[in-house]
Amino acid sequence: MHQSNLFLAGLIALSSAPSFAAEVQESAWTATSNISFVTDYYSRGISQSWHKPTVQGGIDISHASGFYAGVWGSGVTPNTYVDANTEIDAYAGFNGSMPAIEKLGYSVGVYNYFYPGGSWRKYKALTTDQGKPSGDRFTTSEINFGLSYDWISTKASYTLTNWFGAEKATGWDSSTKGSVYLELNAAYPLPWWDLTLIAHLGHMNVSAKLEPDGFPNANGTPGTYKRNPDYTDWKVGVSKAFKIGTSEGWSASAYWVGASNNGYWGGYGGSSFNGSTNSDGSLEVKNLNDSRMVFALSRSF
Repeated sequence: MHQSNLFLAGLIALSSAPSFAAEVQESAWTATSNISFVTDYYSRGISQSWHKPTVQGGIDISHASGFYAGVWGSGVTPNTYVDANTEIDAYAGFNGSMPAIEKLGYSVGVYNYFYPGGSWRKYKALTTDQGKPSGDRFTTSEINFGLSYDWISTKASYTLTNWFGAEKATGWDSSTKGSVYLELNAAYPLPWWDLTLIAHLGHMNVSAKLEPDGFPNANGTPGTYKRNPDYTDWKVGVSKAFKIGTSEGWSASAYWVGASNNGYWGGYGGSSFNGSTNSDGSLEVKNLNDSRMVFALSRSF
């Protein structure tokens, strides 16, 4: 689904929200949905939208037992995900509490990232010795386990597949299965104006590195990028829930986000893999991890 279609789907869902909520109110099942406009789609400290605004939206279901599942989508840049304009995530899991300790909870789940139409095979610099396109799709699957206590939580995510298509066929020294992302999150209610302080600290450990001779540029010349993609990322900001007239479920947020390892994410990781160039003909590159303020306007229903 392209960004415009995603936005249209969100508007349709907005208009039907009240009757839908009434239907599920008496059930053990609960269904919610959401739509957001963000000035930049940062995920785990890295811009997924080439520092451009996009629209996002999703649908979630949950059961009184603790089971949950959902689908979420966002616009992304084809500069990073070659020939893909949309990310679609599908996930499911279970949330529970530990009766022995009040406010202590846990979660286990599986998370899948899909990029319709996108593939490393469409990056022209990727070829085998026989000159055939190599590489696979960006599809990635993870399992995760989390703990929470009151307003603070932590989670570990472990990749079951290659990390967004990174493997020997795409210029890495081994498979990237088993890559791990660790994160610590806080959502602390402030005593002023119903604001919530949001804080996040994460670390990505990828289980492989780029080949020592560098990865080729889009024109086939050898790359000179930093080999190790591991990084630490952060986010801090505030969020506020509010109503517009009688319409509830709105929130606005402002976050300062960024990540380390500019040698990778301002080099190879920030390169345009679909062949986009600057006015002088050089390969387009952006620092996808640089720190900046991101704003979001959302509604859940």
